[in-house]
Amino acid sequence: MVTKATKAACEWIQANYPNIERFQLEGSFATDKKTSFVNTLHTRGKRVIAEATIPAARLKEIMHVSVEQIFEARLTSQLGGFLAGVNNNGAHSANGITAIFIACGQDVANVAESSAALVYTETTPSGDYYYSITIPALIVGTYGGGTGLATQRECLELLGCYGAGNVRKFAEIVAATVLCGELSLGTAIAAEEWVSSHEQYGRNRP
Repeated sequence: MVTKATKAACEWIQANYPNIERFQLEGSFATDKKTSFVNTLHTRGKRVIAEATIPAARLKEIMHVSVEQIFEARLTSQLGGFLAGVNNNGAHSANGITAIFIACGQDVANVAESSAALVYTETTPSGDYYYSITIPALIVGTYGGGTGLATQRECLELLGCYGAGNVRKFAEIVAATVLCGELSLGTAIAAEEWVSSHEQYGRNRP
């Protein structure tokens, strides 16, 4: 819709100002379907933050790690990501985002920019684990395009997100999904359950 409107505006300008030789709709500064620093800083689409504080006892009971273990693992993975030059200091935000995008009729190519994410963690004064993830350029919609396909519309309706005015709620659901996935994988690695969980659920079976 934005491209169509921009084209109409350019054609109007060209018709009213005949000295313009040509125009080009896209110059790549928007970095559509690409990750960029400009969108990380200034946002394209929706900027959304999900956060949670997990009590130390629950972390140990459910995820089988201590706050100290997962916090140390986070520091190590952040350094590894920095050395690799990644645009995301999380683990796998693209997994959850891609699944929701396919199910809910989003443009899956936008995972390229939407999966850029910024993780921040700390140990609280009470000894619990605080975790937040910021998605600075989440490209989502709840009306038009693929959202009108029967199954995809049904998924959005189940979430209470189909139609105009629901995109912020949908963005929050996407961010919460990413947060859960990050915690799950991060604690599985720290607890040395990453490989065994894949084996248990059949990922590596012939």
